[in-house]
Amino acid sequence: MSRLTMMAGARLRMANEEAPETEGVALLSDEPTIELVLSARNGDRMALEALLERCLPPLKRWAHGRLPPHARGQLDTGDLVQDAAMHVLARLDKFEPRHVGAMQAYLRMSVINRIRDEIRKVGRRPQLSELTEEPPSDMTSPLEVVIRDEAYDRYRSALEKLRTRDREMIVARIEVQWSIAEIAQRFGMASVDAARVAVSRSLKRLSAALSGA
Repeated sequence: MSRLTMMAGARLRMANEEAPETEGVALLSDEPTIELVLSARNGDRMALEALLERCLPPLKRWAHGRLPPHARGQLDTGDLVQDAAMHVLARLDKFEPRHVGAMQAYLRMSVINRIRDEIRKVGRRPQLSELTEEPPSDMTSPLEVVIRDEAYDRYRSALEKLRTRDREMIVARIEVQWSIAEIAQRFGMASVDAARVAVSRSLKRLSAALSGA
């Protein structure tokens, strides 16, 4: 077992035991995901923690309820997510993001494969309805969809042109996939409407930077 995998396992266990996040706690890093991946590969513990922080919560929300009841046994959704994350983190050297949402897509596929493994164990065929994509809990704007499909190099280059606050808003919404309500809480904003306006402005600035890239 590699040192990175051992570190990831310890951090995952801690994450499962920690209390819910408190109001006003923002991101550990506003770096693009690929930068965190590269640093984590080199043994950077803070990069690994930042990577887990942004990947695990949306993955848990997405995976909730996807394991069919007949296949659960002693395994629940939290176990599936942890197994999938460990699988991906142990293979970070193989991960090459092609677009902004690549890391979440990679993690989700790992969860789907893990679900299929569990279904096979109980001798039943996969229930495809359990594995389909679902829309986010709040409305995703057309601009967000475009940015998530953007080539990673162009996105990273445009992101570097923005001020820190805009980068934080964009990473929180696009890469960490927090809802507007979560952004309002985690960034200590006055209201959900204030967070929505802040995110919208940051996305428009990024869009303008992408157009000039």
